[in-house]
Order: sequence, then structure tokens, then C-alpha cells
Amino acid sequence: MDFHHIMVAGGGVLGSQIAYQTAFHGFEVYLYDVNDEAIERAKNRIIGLKPAYQRDLEATEDEVNAAFARIQFCTDLKEAVAKADLVIEAVPEVPDIKTAFYEQLAKVAPEKTVFATNSSTLLPSQFAEATGRPSKFLALHFANSIWVHNTAEIMKHPGTDDQVFQDVIEFAKAIGMVPLPIYKEQPGYILNSLLVPFLEAAQMLWVNGVADPETIDKTWMIATGAPEGPFAILDTVGVRTAYNIASGKAKAGKQEYDQLAAKLKDMIDLGKLGRESGEGFYRYPHPRFRDPDFLKS
Repeated sequence: MDFHHIMVAGGGVLGSQIAYQTAFHGFEVYLYDVNDEAIERAKNRIIGLKPAYQRDLEATEDEVNAAFARIQFCTDLKEAVAKADLVIEAVPEVPDIKTAFYEQLAKVAPEKTVFATNSSTLLPSQFAEATGRPSKFLALHFANSIWVHNTAEIMKHPGTDDQVFQDVIEFAKAIGMVPLPIYKEQPGYILNSLLVPFLEAAQMLWVNGVADPETIDKTWMIATGAPEGPFAILDTVGVRTAYNIASGKAKAGKQEYDQLAAKLKDMIDLGKLGRESGEGFYRYPHPRFRDPDFLKS
């Protein structure tokens, strides 16, 4: 593995975490997003990660500041990718957006550059042709709160070069991840093959009026001993991501997702994006499910 310069495309919740985790482990990082407003939001997200690294990883102030200093922020795609050995794509979970991004990226990226998608539910083979380098393309998927939930699912498609696959496994180790190699394409990989149906089941209970989010979460937490319920998890994942998944399924003809997509869109229009905006299904930084009496009444 000979990766030194890493470009992360997309400074959303997870893209910002990937960029900071990579920089924290000594790599030079270029964080690309489409405009100055998006870059400013990404910077604020990353600054907000510093206390978590100090708390959870016992990092020093010098260490968290040095990690931030290793990140360069770019709105020019050609500039962002000019030195990149590896690009990690974390743009919205919408096939057309990802395809268009890869077509642009293929025109300006160096021939050496390996591309990896952080897609939660889509397959690398869907975008392999658009990358212009199918053999140097695969999936590298992270869980949220990357610094503590340090899984890295590495999934090849049939055309991925085996050395590229091994190099990305080694890169994952180098940034503090536990690499989880996946040898056959699977929508949702391992984590989301388990998680997405669980979250969708909870959302359908809500949409169909069976129970409210707090009651659903409380049921799961009491019955299983889990520290969070599905709607608390959705706030971490982000309401926009949940909406993109539901909207995609609705557009694919699965009518049962129409109402779910509409309700999630209403939340987005109200600015209720989850933890990142301070409110989603719960209000932060002191969500109701953290109250000592939440499971008692």
C-alpha cells in the first residue's frame, strides 16, 4: 500500500468524519465539496469532532489540532484530486449524483488514483464504468462515529484488481479501522444488510400509525438492552440519508415507501436533519432517550 494523499469527496456527516479520521492517522487529506457553503459546514463539523477524539481516544489538544491542519479544503475538483492516491467518495446516496460525479472525476484524476465509494446501499458495479478505471474501483464503507465504531467494509466488484483490494484493506488498518473484506457484491454489505431492514421496519411502524418514535425506541431498548433505539440511530445516520433511501425505493415502484419519503421530506423542510442540525426525531444535545426516566414511564 503506497497511499499518502487522500481525497474525500463530500463533506457531509460521514465524509467529514472520514476526512478527519484519515488526517488524525497522519495522512494528507483534501476534502472536496461543491461550494464554499458546503465547505464551511464541513469545517464546522470537523471542528466539532475534536472534543470527541479527546474524550473517546484520549487525544491531546496538539494531536487534534495537528490532524485538522493536515486537511485542505477545496471546491475545485481538479485541484482536490491532483495529488490523490486514493479518492473516497461520500456524495449523496443518489445514483444519478454519484454517476455524474464519477464521470467528472475520471476526466481530472491522475491515472494512478484508486477510487472507493462509501455508498451505504449501492453496489460498486453500478458505477464501475463511469469511473473510467473499473479495476481500480471498489467500495469502502464506514459506520457512523467512525473513531469509535471503527468498521471498514471493503467490497470488490467482479472487475476489481486483487492488489487494489488488498491495498485498501491495508489503508483501512492504517487509519485505525478493523477491515472487513467482502468478496462478493451484496447490497448493504454486512452492516446495512442487517441495519437497513431494522430501521425500515421501525419507520413503517411510525408511518402506519402503529406507535410513535419514542415508544418504538423504548420497546427496543427495554426488550434488548440496546443503548439506543432505531429512531435515535436514524438521527445519527441523518434524516437526509434515510430520505434518499426511501425516495429511491419509491421511485423504483415500491409504493409503500411513498408515504415514508413524504414524511421524511417534511422533516427535512423543517430543518430536522438529525443530530447534525440539533433536532431530528429527538432534540440535541440532550435527547429524551438519554433521560434517566425514559425507560421507566
